[in-house]
Amino acid sequence: MSIESMITFYLAIFIFSITPGPGVFALISNSLNNNIKTSYALAFGMSMSDVVYLVLAFFGLVALTQNYATVFEFIRIAGGIYLIYLGYKIWTSPIETNIKNEKVTKASYAGNFFKGFLISASNPKVIIFYIAFLPTFVDLSVLGVSDLIVISIITLFALMNGLLFISYSAYRAKKVLTTKKSVIILNRTAGSIMGLAGAYLISKD
Repeated sequence: MSIESMITFYLAIFIFSITPGPGVFALISNSLNNNIKTSYALAFGMSMSDVVYLVLAFFGLVALTQNYATVFEFIRIAGGIYLIYLGYKIWTSPIETNIKNEKVTKASYAGNFFKGFLISASNPKVIIFYIAFLPTFVDLSVLGVSDLIVISIITLFALMNGLLFISYSAYRAKKVLTTKKSVIILNRTAGSIMGLAGAYLISKD
């Protein structure tokens, strides 16, 4: 894989990472309503889930989406219900006009990592994307372990950079909202986004 291919691959994955979808919407909602550090864990979970799908794609496990369709269906529905629940909690959260630098515990990091991983894992079509996308940049027939490691690292960095860009942008927007009315609108908007993301996960094929 040439340097030019690596750069092009990175840019393509970066663009893919900021494409609107349940994961991006969940990240925006989390950044608007929680400590920015929890969004790092959420983004990392989402990125790691994608890397898992990337590795599966490398090994040609397309059959995984067929033989284990029921498992993926359960994950998708469970993830959707969880997002709807989070949307409700955000919608009904107390009104606070002071942005606090809340302490983030290990449990917070772990919980948000798992949430992010579940959101991305609920979309098994990602593996199809990678299978269709990767041959443009690499010859899978001669792919070695070292190539797999390099491409996985590039993918992880591209995804994290894209998702953190989204997260930080949303967090900066939050900091200008200091009145009670604006916070109510913020909570309603973020809760709605999260709920709609969950509904989308449940309803999509």
